[in-house]
Amino acid sequence: MVVLILKLYVLLVVLIMAIYATRHYRFTVNRLVGDQRLYYQDLIDAELPRISVLVPMHDEEKVARQSLEAILRCEYPRELLEIIPINDHSRDGTAAILDEMAARHDVIKPLHRHEGQRGKPAALNDALLVAAADVIIVFDADYLPARGSLRDLAISFKDPEVGAVMGRVVPVNTRANLLTRLLDLERSGGYQVDQQARHNLHLMPQYGGTVGGFRRDLALSFGGFDQRVLAEDTDLTYRLFINGWKVVYANRVECFEEVPETWEVRSRQIRRWSRGHNYVMFKHFGGLLRSPYLTRAEKLDGLLLLTIYLVPVFLLTGILDSVALFFMGEMQIIDSVLVFLFVATYNSFGNFAPFYQIGTASLLDGVTHRIRLLPFLMFYFLLNIWTITHGFLQALGDRFWRRKRAEWDKTKRFRKEAAA
Repeated sequence: MVVLILKLYVLLVVLIMAIYATRHYRFTVNRLVGDQRLYYQDLIDAELPRISVLVPMHDEEKVARQSLEAILRCEYPRELLEIIPINDHSRDGTAAILDEMAARHDVIKPLHRHEGQRGKPAALNDALLVAAADVIIVFDADYLPARGSLRDLAISFKDPEVGAVMGRVVPVNTRANLLTRLLDLERSGGYQVDQQARHNLHLMPQYGGTVGGFRRDLALSFGGFDQRVLAEDTDLTYRLFINGWKVVYANRVECFEEVPETWEVRSRQIRRWSRGHNYVMFKHFGGLLRSPYLTRAEKLDGLLLLTIYLVPVFLLTGILDSVALFFMGEMQIIDSVLVFLFVATYNSFGNFAPFYQIGTASLLDGVTHRIRLLPFLMFYFLLNIWTITHGFLQALGDRFWRRKRAEWDKTKRFRKEAAA
């Protein structure tokens, strides 16, 4: 009976991999030959909405000034704009930089937080209470938006069904080392193909917590952001869809970010994402299935997106399963090696950075030379499979056992102060 269960589990892992591989292949075909859904950037409307731009910051003296200056360069009527940089318990020179910028620009209105829980959800909740506009645009502290970003994001809220919008994230420090180049590949496939295809097919594009916006009154009606959740963006995405609102994707709204330059920092970032995303999975799994506002296709896509950080857990346990079968004499060595290679290759090319999505994104972006790095994603697999499983185990504890709230783990910045 034990051997039968172990063998059935291997088949289950293969089935899960096949489902996700089919999903990614469908998205790739859509981007290449399918109908492309138009965004709202070509709307001509003299009445732009008033917006509040929120920028959460904790110890961000390396990037705070450049980020605010980039937002100030955006083309948006000043009388309809306020910028609220949130000093969230900073211990460096962030507060002084924000006050200096506010003295020079009346649209900058810093919010200094010295009490309460630290972290992005708590910081956003405080800012929502003082924001003057109903349309909220959010950037992370290291992000550098293009000049037209604010207008192109805000215009989508002319559609009364839109609850949130998400733009495209592009790494700015790609040339730093091998890791940053691999992250550039991952970002290109994830946004240029995956997000755009889900937008095209009227499925569930995801609000990513930065380079995007949402309606203030909706966030407040949900009780603000859940401070127990490390993935407040995913949480908001599912709250919106479950309650009948839509999230749209703006592929042309490109914003430049600083990706991690060391494997240690990237590992902590991935673990935090896995911990937060899996917590949201436990929280919204039932609500997604019961929602009367979603089609079957949206529910299926929502489930696959909701459980995406469970796949590495299945893969790791599948490898352990095959090893157990081998030592029990139920699997030959050749079969064991083939199973491991299939699992490893899938996780590198079929899930986190599918080679067909990256190839398509490179073609659309006109930078096909970067696909030469695809074989190196095999090494990235080793980091992802353990780190994400670790995050899943932490999410289990957060949801069912721990009473203490998860602490926010800020990503280390590498930008030099003098860099523009």
